[in-house]
Amino acid sequence: MVQDEAERLERISERRLYGHGVNAEMVKYTFEVFSRHFVPGIALELGPAEGLMTDLLASRFKDLTVIEGSGAFVADIKKRHPGVNAVHTLFEEFKTDRTFSNIILGHVLEHVEDPVGLLRKVTSWLAPGGKILCAVPNSRSLHRQAAVIMGVLKTEWSMNAADIQHGHRRVYNPEQFRADFYEAGLKIDHFGGYWMKPVSNSQIEKDWTPDMVRAFFVLGERYPDIAAEIYVVACPSA
Repeated sequence: MVQDEAERLERISERRLYGHGVNAEMVKYTFEVFSRHFVPGIALELGPAEGLMTDLLASRFKDLTVIEGSGAFVADIKKRHPGVNAVHTLFEEFKTDRTFSNIILGHVLEHVEDPVGLLRKVTSWLAPGGKILCAVPNSRSLHRQAAVIMGVLKTEWSMNAADIQHGHRRVYNPEQFRADFYEAGLKIDHFGGYWMKPVSNSQIEKDWTPDMVRAFFVLGERYPDIAAEIYVVACPSA
């Protein structure tokens, strides 16, 4: 099972999809949103993939550890950031005696087999007063609702081509996303969303200006329930 998962992650890493176009802008905006909630201390990032978020975190935190299941991604990050502790392992196999004040999961929970189990494990790595910051795609996003109406998707939570390419196992709605945190024994300090996305990435990249992209990222914060991205800032409930 472990070997199968490691091989799956290496296959996914061969198709580098987050580092280009509007997806790259989404990662940058995710950092902008998360940075409002960072607390002093050290940071741990799970699943950095191409390392766009890592680039930004490395400029913010002097002490940064990242965990990544793809050896190719880890090698790239080590080359760009020799001062970052980049660990090539599955999340479930990571062991550490350290605790972290900020634990970042950008587009992680939709990939793993047991998201609640991972959240419980991550909580054990959290320093007192620390925060878990997590973002996932939202099944209720306008573009997914439109796809259902057009017959392109059977349901809002059905996998589209991008979900399959990224190796997703589920598409969260806001209620299930929050429920996983509660089940893991966490308290949600903040729930929000960003990126009002009415059409596909390819349509945005073809026709939208940078100012339009920025405006729709911001607009999504006003309507989190139907934004393309939803996020949680959490801490232990007791």
